[in-house]
Amino acid sequence: MKILVAGLTNIETTLRIDGFPIAYNPVNYPFFGVASTVSGVGINLAKALTTLGDQVDLLSLTGQDMQYESVKKALEESGVDTRHVLPLIKETPQSVILYDPQGKRQIYTDLKDIQEAVYPQDIAIEALKACDIAALCNINFSRPLLKKARELGKLVATDVHVLKDIHDAYNSDYMRYANILFMSHEGMDGDYEGFARKVISEYDNDILVIGLGSEGALLYVKKDGFMGRFKAVKTRPIVNTIGAGDSLFSCFLHYYAKTADPYLAIKHAIVFASWKIGEKGAAQGFLNEAELEKLYLEKQGEI
Repeated sequence: MKILVAGLTNIETTLRIDGFPIAYNPVNYPFFGVASTVSGVGINLAKALTTLGDQVDLLSLTGQDMQYESVKKALEESGVDTRHVLPLIKETPQSVILYDPQGKRQIYTDLKDIQEAVYPQDIAIEALKACDIAALCNINFSRPLLKKARELGKLVATDVHVLKDIHDAYNSDYMRYANILFMSHEGMDGDYEGFARKVISEYDNDILVIGLGSEGALLYVKKDGFMGRFKAVKTRPIVNTIGAGDSLFSCFLHYYAKTADPYLAIKHAIVFASWKIGEKGAAQGFLNEAELEKLYLEKQGEI
């Protein structure tokens, strides 16, 4: 299976803090508590899928700045093809993530001018034609690909992350075209099943997953009329929960592409995400398939 990923690239800086809320202090020295890496949803998905053994075509945009070479180098070291990562915006987006000893995090993302940028459509359409699954992240340059992917008969998957309103103007296109739709429970009122029913009633997705953090995940499968929860597992101490949703999404796509079994896919994805959050960066901590299978056999009775 070849998976196309269209998503954000950014330079991510993580900062370890003692806890939330943060008390004012003019100077702090968190030795080895500050780190910068190449990340962003597109990067996270591409690296995770590549590590799991998938053939990935990444469509992304970076700045015409010194960060471009850092992005290329990081992707090449991870085995991700950089041909379609193009320096077409002025500055590369950046993010700062604060995280505490319990793994809670607070994210600040500066998208620069990427939301006004347009990805070259000739390159994008050729990439769509060559893929089996189109993972189109909710960044504006991927929006024109949603309808085209469905017209080409491709399986479309997306993650709208934090969603409070099922009619959210920014995300409604992504939800409407997605065969496989992911989102986070953060921002919901606690009635996750009720929220899921509203989503599928409005958008009629084939598969819906709501990541529930420490409670696991909620899965809906249209063809079976199934809606149910799968428990979380603990595989190692939590360092930072940043990127947990991206890892859940990417691993689900890997196993769904391989087996067409959403139940097996979500169980593997929960284990994969649990291991990933033992690292501080969103683009770190990915298991390969052999490592995951070994850990899954140890934990499957807990899910």
